[in-house]
Amino acid sequence: MPIFSAPDGTRLACHIRGEGEPLVVLPGGPMRASAYLGNLGGLDAHRQLALLDLRGTGRSEIPADPATYRCDRLVDDVEALRRYLGLERMDVLAHSAGGSLAMLYAARCPDRLGRLALVTTTPWALGLPATAEDRLAAARLREPEPWFTDAFPAFEAWLAGTGDFDPVFLPFFYGRWDDAARAHADREEAETNDDAGDLYGADGAYDPDTTRTALARVTAPVLVLAGEVDGGPRPSLARHVAEVFPAGEFAVQPGAGHYPWLDDPEWFVRRATAFFSGSSGPE
Repeated sequence: MPIFSAPDGTRLACHIRGEGEPLVVLPGGPMRASAYLGNLGGLDAHRQLALLDLRGTGRSEIPADPATYRCDRLVDDVEALRRYLGLERMDVLAHSAGGSLAMLYAARCPDRLGRLALVTTTPWALGLPATAEDRLAAARLREPEPWFTDAFPAFEAWLAGTGDFDPVFLPFFYGRWDDAARAHADREEAETNDDAGDLYGADGAYDPDTTRTALARVTAPVLVLAGEVDGGPRPSLARHVAEVFPAGEFAVQPGAGHYPWLDDPEWFVRRATAFFSGSSGPE
């Protein structure tokens, strides 16, 4: 497991999986250890995954200054990883909240980016949060599921601010609520630095207008991948993200939720591999 230093001296961990051309992977959460990504459904058979534990998560050190958990401050850590890996340009895959970090990196370091895949990305960096209405509309697609009757009222109350987070509605975040999804969800609390997550989007983290202007000049190919039944973001919101990039493309993984490599690993790996190799993939 490589350990390298951020510009402020914080020691950061990067987990290497597979062999071949490196693919830097930025986790979401926000501030969840990269372990939840696993091998991205088997993508490590095609690319060497360099999975970054963001500062204060996984095997990376807790920084001396908690303010450095802010998303825009983490861009320096991503650039430090590129330098450590010795890459002139790097391909990047970012999941969920990590997508906002990837967009800020692309805006600041466009010449260092090869290809970028934004997987079920939360587009806070563009000022486009998923709304409660988005999440409820996606949740209603799951009405035929046997757990829906118990889960939907609790989910609705939580989104309205009248109820607490309840594990009963965790199935809404997965395309398939099976044993693998349950095990994945059970690990979230232990893998997430909640205090750091609270600071990830603190005041000053995002400047949507400036970011949009910068991303409009990014020439790197960008894939924005949405899950068909994901509520954060819904496919319609993800499509808007793709439209920000001059070389953006948009795809929806059928039946997938927020963690598409768990829902249909073969589809996910085929689409990701095709994108990073520069060829067309399944739709």
